[in-house]
Order: sequence, then C-alpha cells, then structure tokens
Amino acid sequence: MLILTLNLGSTSSKVAVYENDQEKFTKTVRHDADFLAKAKMPAEQFEFRKANIYEAIEAAGYSLSDFDAVCSRAGLLKPIKSGTYVIDDNVLRDAQDPELGGRQPHGLGMVIASAIRDEYGVPAYFCDPVSTDELTDVARVTGFKSMERTSRFHALNQKAVARKCAAAIGRPYEELNLIGVHLGGGTSVAAHKNGRCIEIHDCSEEGAFSMDRAGHLPTNQLVDYCFSGMSKDDIKFVLKREAGVFSYLETSDMKEVQNMAEAGNEEAALLIDAFVYQHAKCVGEMAAAMCFKVDGIFITGGIAYSEEIVEKIKYYIGNLAPVYLFPGEEEMKSLAEGALRVLTGEIEALTY
Repeated sequence: MLILTLNLGSTSSKVAVYENDQEKFTKTVRHDADFLAKAKMPAEQFEFRKANIYEAIEAAGYSLSDFDAVCSRAGLLKPIKSGTYVIDDNVLRDAQDPELGGRQPHGLGMVIASAIRDEYGVPAYFCDPVSTDELTDVARVTGFKSMERTSRFHALNQKAVARKCAAAIGRPYEELNLIGVHLGGGTSVAAHKNGRCIEIHDCSEEGAFSMDRAGHLPTNQLVDYCFSGMSKDDIKFVLKREAGVFSYLETSDMKEVQNMAEAGNEEAALLIDAFVYQHAKCVGEMAAAMCFKVDGIFITGGIAYSEEIVEKIKYYIGNLAPVYLFPGEEEMKSLAEGALRVLTGEIEALTY
C-alpha cells in the first residue's frame, strides 16, 4: 500500500510517502515568506501551497494517482473519539471555520487532501486530531457550573506511541493501563485506560508548564493579570506563546536552558527541576484516575532525547510502573499507520 501523508505548519509543509509503514520519501517544503506575509489566512494559501506540494511529490518521481490513500494531520475540530476518519464535507466545513480550525494551517492539509481525492480518486483520511475526546463524565466536571473541561492534547503522537509501548509490553493496547508523557515545545500527560484516553493534562489549558505555555496558574493572580489592561487576544498569546520557561529565560529551547544551568545559572537549574516536578505530579494524577493500576509509563517527544530530564522524571515516578522511552515524534508515520489500518481492514474508517 502506498500512502501519502501531509502535515502543514505555519511556514512549511511536510510531505512523506510510505509503503505500508516504511518511509520511502520525505520532504519539508519551505514556502515563500513574502507570499505568506500577504496571505495570512490558510484559505488564502490553498492554491499556492497545493502547487508546491504537488511539485515536490512529482519531483520525487511519484504520480498522485499512484497512491492508495492520503492522510493529513487534522486541524482543530469538534470533539471526536480516537480513530481514522474519512475527510468529507462536514470535516472540510469545520476545518475552514475561523472559530474552529480555519486559522490553523493543519486544517488546510485536509483541504489539500480532499483536492487529491477529487482530482485523482485517492481516498482521503485524517486520524487522532488534537480534539480527540475520550474523557469520562466525571473528568469533565470543573467545580464551576459555567465551565467544563475539554480534551485537547497531542493525541496523534500519544496514541501512536501508546501502541508501540503496548507492543513492547507484549499485550494489546486495549487491555492495558498506560500513562503517556509527551515532552516537546508543548507538553501533555494522558491516562490510557483500555485503549481510551480517559484523563489528560495539556499545557495549553492546565497541568504542567511547558517551554512557552503556562499550564495551570493561581486563580486570583490570573484574574488580576486579565484586568491588567491587556486585550483578551494579547493575554491568550502571552499565555500560549510567551509563558512557561520562555517567560523566565526568553528561550523555548530546553538544550539552551540546560547549557545555562551547566554554566551556573541558578534560575535555569530551578526551572529544569520545576519542569520535571510538575510533569511527575501530572503522572501521579493520571495514575489516580486509573486507581494506581498502571502497566507502563511512556515518555516521548523531542525533550525525551535528554537523558538528564528523563532520569529526573524517573526518579519521581520509577516506582509506579516500568518506564518506556520513545524519544522524538513520528507524526508522519502515525498518519500512515492510521490510514494503513483502514486499508488492510484492521479497522473501519469513521465518519465525522
């Protein structure tokens, strides 16, 4: 099976070709910065980006009609359960809705995938979007009736690595209780109970802080900050792009923070310890959500390459369950695997 995967970012588009689950070609297509500066909304970039992507695929020696499927990383959508979904008109409507995914480039990937479907007859899918929601009812309660907890996290990587962790343990994912710790520019911790993420913490909303996101904040101080004279949009930008470690050290690169600490910067050293401490606490919360019956804990994401960070986290959580390390992210392979499960008949494609 030949599968094309798409992952669109703000200034570039990742394109990869897989034969079953084996990567045969990958390229990061860099888009013209002047054009992107003028066409700021993803919808305005459609024809330009599509042409760039088609050119990269054809230059690699592939015809778009060669593929058995195309699978795109999803933009922000309404809450849905985990799985591989057909890209249809309902998906495209929400992917282009400014109140949902229309302001994010990932949604444009689904629009381009649908164009490949229409032009070349190739089935188009997406899988495990950020809005994957498998929370239990009790997990949604906040303590204030006007607000309800929602599920947004690194579902694509969490789910893919959870399956790898299950394979390492030697039991089906659907029979295990796992805790996933995703450590990157953004971070998330999730409780995987019998194949469902029943509880999550994501740094954009709550839980531990990340390199540039605030995580949970003291309520009274947050309210005061919201009335400090800044606009709502500016506050949201700061808390999701200039908070976390960046707000202390003006860097969102963990390696740079570690270099600072090694050079004697005490604040950098404290932030590393706090980063570890808060994520370890989140692991404890996920364990409680599964009655402390945990078969394994996996650590993934770019920061998982740091032996120092991993060992410090294991110091806190190592007695809870075996810890499995899967550094980096394999989003493109995860997309290919999601499509492959449908093509081989392992699962049926879902409808959004």
